[in-house]
Amino acid sequence: MSDLDTQTRDALAELLLAMADDEFVLGFWDSEWTGIAPILEEDVAMSSVSQDEIGHAKALYELLAGLTGDDADKIAFGRPAEAYRHAALMNHARTDWAFSIARRFLYEHADAVRLESLAASSYEPLADLAVKMRREETYHLLHFDLWLRRLAEGGEESHSRLRGAIEALWPDAQAVFAPLAGEARLVAARILPESLEALRARWLERVTERLQAVGLAVPPTAGSPEADGRTRRTDEFAWLHGEFTMVSGSEADATW
Repeated sequence: MSDLDTQTRDALAELLLAMADDEFVLGFWDSEWTGIAPILEEDVAMSSVSQDEIGHAKALYELLAGLTGDDADKIAFGRPAEAYRHAALMNHARTDWAFSIARRFLYEHADAVRLESLAASSYEPLADLAVKMRREETYHLLHFDLWLRRLAEGGEESHSRLRGAIEALWPDAQAVFAPLAGEARLVAARILPESLEALRARWLERVTERLQAVGLAVPPTAGSPEADGRTRRTDEFAWLHGEFTMVSGSEADATW
């Protein structure tokens, strides 16, 4: 589909940017567990998962750069904090282990339904990348499902912390499916084979089943995701942005 009209190309660029920023920001947040995870095996695992996410973000930024003629590194590192389009779920610092597991659980299932749909995208470069990403993301999904069960069944304190984190993150988790500019065009062209609202309904079904299976209440879901779910930013993200742009910002014209 090299003959995309301008409006459809712009809408596709919004989708790619949202997906890339989700992976990029979450990868940086969870890389902070390197060296301090609760057990050595998880130290290695979380580092590996974070590296995968940043690698996925790189591939998405490069796909976006090829579409728009921009530079992938400048897209990743050259924007002000308010220009990032990750879901509000990624606005929060990593906090404690239960919080990070809760966020990962909610996001991995959202990402799974998104990639499943995009594997059938009419835009072949995106479909091919979605198929490739799904192979690695399947292991992430299994890993965090196991941790969800482990914490839910690990005693009163871990269950309580996990429950509180799920409740706190629930509204912002919906933002993975916040409406995108030009979404109707993407659906009509089958670049995005299903609406984001249809994907959210599937996500709700999956996470509800898994939460109930480990004795966790499902928080109430009120209406559709808020329209600003990909534009709201926090001081916590502003701090992270300063961290991951520090080196590239020190020499703006350098080749990294």
